Amino acid sequence: MTDASSNFSIQKIFAKTFTYIFFGLSAAIILSTFTSALENILNGEEITSIIIQMVNTSIIAIAVFELAIVINKEYGNDNEHDVVDMLRRTLPRFIGTVCVALSLEGLIMVIKYSQLDLAGNLYYPVAIISSAAFLLIALGVFLKFSPTK
Repeated sequence: MTDASSNFSIQKIFAKTFTYIFFGLSAAIILSTFTSALENILNGEEITSIIIQMVNTSIIAIAVFELAIVINKEYGNDNEHDVVDMLRRTLPRFIGTVCVALSLEGLIMVIKYSQLDLAGNLYYPVAIISSAAFLLIALGVFLKFSPTK
């Protein structure tokens, strides 16, 4: 077996392994979300708070699921890998999911802090939302200036 062929088969094994790990983690996060929600409902917590926690955790599960799909698609097949081309295909979906998660987390924190009269702590959610905006800007700059085929 040649060195390149050996490296490719090892790469494929690792890709499949990490794909299954991330799919499993995503499923575990979803299962944990529902068991935690049921537990909180039985403990009499406010339903709005439970729903917000479920949305927040589900977005994390989506990001992990998306990562598993990207790994499987990009490293689990027999195609040659052009790094820039791969990044142009996979980054927008993953970064978009992360930005949605960051934005929701920031908005949830703004709502919580405003309800609890903790206006002095609004720096944290503003920083999170600003980070999401900066991440989207950086993605746009990358897509604009990276070479296309």
